[in-house]
Amino acid sequence: MDRPTVFDFNRALTLTRQCPVYQPTPLLKIKAPSGHQLMVKDETSRFRMGAFKALGGIYAMATILIARWRVENQTDLKPECLFMEEIQAWSRQFTFVCASAGNHGLAVARGAKLFNAGCRIHLADNVPVAFENRLLTLDATVVRSGANYEESMRAAVADSANGEILLSDSAWPGYSHIPFLVMEGYTVMAEEMRAGFQAEGPWPTHVFLQAGVGGLAAAITCHIRSIWSHQPKIIVVEPDAAACIMESHRRKTLTEVKGPVSSMGRLDCKSPSTLAFDILHRQADKFVCISDLDAERAVEFLATHQLCTTPSGAAGVAAVLGAAEQNLEIPENAVCLALVTEAET
Repeated sequence: MDRPTVFDFNRALTLTRQCPVYQPTPLLKIKAPSGHQLMVKDETSRFRMGAFKALGGIYAMATILIARWRVENQTDLKPECLFMEEIQAWSRQFTFVCASAGNHGLAVARGAKLFNAGCRIHLADNVPVAFENRLLTLDATVVRSGANYEESMRAAVADSANGEILLSDSAWPGYSHIPFLVMEGYTVMAEEMRAGFQAEGPWPTHVFLQAGVGGLAAAITCHIRSIWSHQPKIIVVEPDAAACIMESHRRKTLTEVKGPVSSMGRLDCKSPSTLAFDILHRQADKFVCISDLDAERAVEFLATHQLCTTPSGAAGVAAVLGAAEQNLEIPENAVCLALVTEAET
């Protein structure tokens, strides 16, 4: 039997706390139209970037730089030293490359600016110009590569052949260490929630996690199954245009799907991460998909509670609102947890 994946959330939390703007994000309580209690982890203010992805990309980059320093200098480097002038001059030699549907690229660009490294971000043609402009304000080099996320990822891999560091949030055979670090960064969010439930309750009975390639959903799921004292049902939520994890789970093997472009752009990924799929296939309880209309209705619902997000950010909440249509059979006394993963852009 393969050894189960275990993330070191303490390492991630210790390093993340070195960031001057780190603050735990709030956990809000809302009444769903069905009457269920709904708790929402609000990531719209995370690291002043407005998305959970900041936890993964910045943490992974810092960890990579610390490891490179150790190899080159045979000494350890404390995380806080990454902001020193001498270390920033040394970091300039590195260029990080990634593909992104939006927020992962912003996290990599923000990390590169923090640590004085270079970065090139590959965007598919269907990524909004607004994301490109935000990347440019962070001094990133933006390359338009292909019609969809999968094509931009292939371009990023090719672009990292001359010593650049590929910092992807998706894993595949032969490439898993860096996506593992990205996912380990996401466990900070799960630990913030665990600490809040432990201190104040109530513990959720049902957790709804949206998925693109699956990194966020898998990281949170792994932390829940490994650490939480109360074990909820875990429901993975995908766009019906890109239900690659659901289909892979059904077939019990990694599966690429085809479908139209979804308004849930950050979740519109047709192939799952190998690392994420392995975790979710074994540890999640149910897989559901939602329509663009479902997600847009959830955006409207959240706006009535002063939470401004996107269809991607609202996908987990959309599954809660549509639980009856999904035949999820949620008891009346259930406590549902969902993540609002990004701010409206």
